[in-house]
Amino acid sequence: MYCVNINSICMLPTNDQYNNRLMTYNSRVVIKLGGSLMDCASSLIRKVNDITCRDLQSVLIIPGGAVFADNVRSFQEMSGISGDAAHWMAILAMEQYAYYLSDISGIPLTNDLEIYEPSVNILLPYTILREDDSGLEHSWDVTSDTISAWFAQRTGSMLVKVTDVDGIYLDGKLVRQIYAGDLAGSKETCVDKGLSAFLVAHGMDCMVINGRHFDRVIEALKGGVTVGTLIYGKNKF
Repeated sequence: MYCVNINSICMLPTNDQYNNRLMTYNSRVVIKLGGSLMDCASSLIRKVNDITCRDLQSVLIIPGGAVFADNVRSFQEMSGISGDAAHWMAILAMEQYAYYLSDISGIPLTNDLEIYEPSVNILLPYTILREDDSGLEHSWDVTSDTISAWFAQRTGSMLVKVTDVDGIYLDGKLVRQIYAGDLAGSKETCVDKGLSAFLVAHGMDCMVINGRHFDRVIEALKGGVTVGTLIYGKNKF
């Protein structure tokens, strides 16, 4: 059995405008695992699994599109295929990365969202989304970040994005926490353009952690304070 745990996650405020905020503990967790971590994903997944298997949570890893989605984007630019076609090809690209992650880590694949027992699984999203992807725009503004939030909302899970940067940077500085609505219209960040609106619409939070620093990921999973950005979707002061 594979199992992994994420406890409450706390980020320090950036200024007096914000109170300290916590990611609410939840026995169900969605982890978006970015394609930028392809080279270290195996070690990261195994480390997370080894450390957290005693903590009895159900964890669903959502794969990014990785180089496979990059190829889809390039092909669309070359061929002129429609946004709908590129969208579904990019979802299939996520599945390609899922097979890679499963192969290198030994973590099983699933297309079942109703997994409640303590375990870690890697999602194959295509079939689920073909049946119902309501609320997801078919454009490059909505990539695996927003799709991961969609799955977290559907399953009542907390959401953690693991990527290759420390978090959200604004004006060259790492932001420890930020209201999702304040990201709208900002310059390029490490999250897709659709995520902020989705978090606000559903009152959700997302923790962004640099997966190249295993100790940060593990500290976050234990509920400790670590380097990263908490994007919160409700109750702006």
